[in-house]
Amino acid sequence: MKVAIGCDHAGFGLKEAIKMEFRKDRTIEFVDVGTYSTESVDYPDFAKKVVEKVLSGEVDRGILICGTGIGMSITANKFKGIRATLCFNEELAGLSRRHNDSNVLVLPGRFMEVSKAVRMIKIWQKLPFDGGRHERRLEKIKEIERHTENFVSEEKQ
Repeated sequence: MKVAIGCDHAGFGLKEAIKMEFRKDRTIEFVDVGTYSTESVDYPDFAKKVVEKVLSGEVDRGILICGTGIGMSITANKFKGIRATLCFNEELAGLSRRHNDSNVLVLPGRFMEVSKAVRMIKIWQKLPFDGGRHERRLEKIKEIERHTENFVSEEKQ
């Protein structure tokens, strides 16, 4: 599996620690889109970089980290086809894959220990989407995306 990983300044420390674990484990290939320091930056810029790599197919999935995870989640979910899930534990990470077919995992950098984040990522990257009744719900989300896209287009006319 190949993932894009990005963060803002508040998520930088956790991102760097996760990358070290990826290098040791070697089961997850990654592309780091930044930021590359703790100097203040705007999280939407890095959410966009990760999401663009996921949507283009350059990577299989994405991981985003900011202080709370909230800003990254809001930004990533503005993109049609992205299902970014903010998770705080292993069970939520697993359910986000199995029930929601999450393609972007969002972590709260100020509230997450490295070991827990790594466990969550391993669960999230291994589990498949269950389909079944959950597929019906994802289709409804896609319909909302189409409707919203049409609504925005009609507003501009």
